[in-house]
Order: sequence, then structure tokens, then C-alpha cells
Amino acid sequence: MKISHIEHIGIAVKSLKEAIPYYENVLGLKCYNIEEVHDQKVRTAFFMVGETKIELLEAMSEDSTVAKFIEKRGEGVHHVAFCVDSVEKALSTVEANGVQLIDKKPRKGAEGLNIAFLHPKSTFGVLTEFCEHPEDDKVC
Repeated sequence: MKISHIEHIGIAVKSLKEAIPYYENVLGLKCYNIEEVHDQKVRTAFFMVGETKIELLEAMSEDSTVAKFIEKRGEGVHHVAFCVDSVEKALSTVEANGVQLIDKKPRKGAEGLNIAFLHPKSTFGVLTEFCEHPEDDKVC
């Protein structure tokens, strides 16, 4: 497994409409993409900071994992995503080292990336995501 960089930091928010102005008007970042990921019941907004993205996550339904996260912990950092050369290889490596997987195989995430999550009970309380671009010649 090779991690090249932090692909993004996911931040759970109650409202993109309310959160985006903070990132744009106060921090001076530019929201370059808003996207819905229906199977995850989430709407996302992305900002670039160097080669790392900030991903705001707004629940599209009360039964989404983001809604449950906000209900339990409030708004804030939801996960850290690492860009890897192969999500399948990364999952195999961490599972062989005793890490509990949420996703046993990659699935499609926002921006067309292949993604998979590791359970925070096995990662010292941090929900961890692996990301890879589906095309071999592109990096996350």
C-alpha cells in the first residue's frame, strides 16, 4: 500500500448553504464542486487547499450516516481520506493487520473516486477513507 497524500478532510455540516460562505468569505477559498452522492445520502461541497481538499458533507436524509454523526457528535471533522495507489490493496493490507473494515471492497464516491472506509474503532477513533482515481494514470 502506498499513500501519496491526504486526499481530503471530510467535515459534517447541517447546511451547505450556511457553511459555504464561511469557507469562501472568511477563509477565502473557492467552492469548485457541489455534488450529491445518492447511495450515501449526502450532498458534498469541495474546496482546494494546496493539494488537499476540504469536503463539506450535508445529510440528504435523517437516516444517513452524516445525519447520525451530527446528531451524536455535532458538526465537525467527520473523516480523513488518504489517496492510495490501489484501494483494494490498501484494504487487504490493513485487514491483514487487524483493522476492521466498513467496506470490504471499493465503491464509487464523490468526484468519481473509488473509495472505502475503515472503522474508527480500529483506527484510534478516526473514520478513515481510502481513495483512488479509477483511471490508472491519474492521482486522486
